[in-house]
Amino acid sequence: MARKASAAKAASAKAKTPGGGKNVGPVRRTFAPWNDPAAKPFILFENVTKRFGDFVAVKNLTLGIHEREFFSLLGPSGCGKTTLLRMLAGFETPSEGRILLDGQDVSTVPPYRRPVNMMFQSYALFPHMNVADNIAFGLKQDKMPKGEIADRVDEMLKLVKLEPFKTRKPHQLSGGQRQRVALARSIAKRPKVLLLDEPLGALDKKLREQTQFELTDLQQQLGLTFLIVTHDQEEAMTVSDRIAVMDHGEIVQVATPAEIYEYPNSRYVADFIGDINLIEGTVASVRSGKVTVDTPDAGKLVVQQDIAADVGQKAWIAIRPEKVRIGLGKPAARTPNVMRGEVWDIGYLGDVSTYHVRLPAGTTVKALQANATRLVERPITWDEQVYLSFAPDGAVVLLS
Repeated sequence: MARKASAAKAASAKAKTPGGGKNVGPVRRTFAPWNDPAAKPFILFENVTKRFGDFVAVKNLTLGIHEREFFSLLGPSGCGKTTLLRMLAGFETPSEGRILLDGQDVSTVPPYRRPVNMMFQSYALFPHMNVADNIAFGLKQDKMPKGEIADRVDEMLKLVKLEPFKTRKPHQLSGGQRQRVALARSIAKRPKVLLLDEPLGALDKKLREQTQFELTDLQQQLGLTFLIVTHDQEEAMTVSDRIAVMDHGEIVQVATPAEIYEYPNSRYVADFIGDINLIEGTVASVRSGKVTVDTPDAGKLVVQQDIAADVGQKAWIAIRPEKVRIGLGKPAARTPNVMRGEVWDIGYLGDVSTYHVRLPAGTTVKALQANATRLVERPITWDEQVYLSFAPDGAVVLLS
């Protein structure tokens, strides 16, 4: 009943997005407690700093994660995301600050006394034990009665669809099956929080994509809080309710996948998440919810956006390749934001083609075009003069 009330409240709450209070992109479920001012985080990193000698891995970081949220820490290697995860697990102790879990300060609580479990990238399965014994290991350590252990193991095997493999050893399983055994072992003790450190890194691309959806379905079915560390942007975008993008021990943006993709708050986030065109220029005017940016390559370009900027200030127009239209003919007179250039390179990916177009002053702009029909010859090829255009609401202006 509480979940229904929470969901209704979240659904009615006005999303706090950079897009002027509008919901951005598709959502997997009506679950957004972060938009409710009265909702308290289930996990709270409060002014947390972690030092290793003179190196600061995490810098005065504050972050709240809500109960039943699937939350991703995303960033390049060395940004501090795994250190943050290890501090929550209890394998590292904060140099400063505190970590609250369900209102309790766990900063100095040993790992085995915390209601969390961690699934490692290597899976760490016992090679001499079969699947059932691997899943049961933690339950036996907790001295659970044998009958209950057997029931719990059967429940986990059914949950991860591995009932026919319960007597097999790890070396007799595929990579995806071993990953599911490790997941079943991690959730068998029913922790309040499951921590996942690059859990899909060892899988091939197709299996990884399939497993991502299985993971989100399982998380919602169990009603647990999942915190995943990854450097894979597509993985974070697929599984997460929210993402924290990290850089050099700090969080640079926290938002839903769609908000981060459509409204990055900096060039770093825009460039790290997905593919992006960044066109440099200076602010020419700001009025009526529109920003005009004067660019060396394309003249004045207009973006529909509310922004506090000064005329003459340096700015970058960030536009995703799929929002750039490309054609051989000159667009109609009223078409906004038109650029002309030469096709420098073409990437054929089957479902889409990416065109790299060089503008007169040297800026390269990428345009994505869906291959909706089979073509004997390309309508656009190398070294051709083409026109690019984009809608004013298809881009954002970034000042940093």
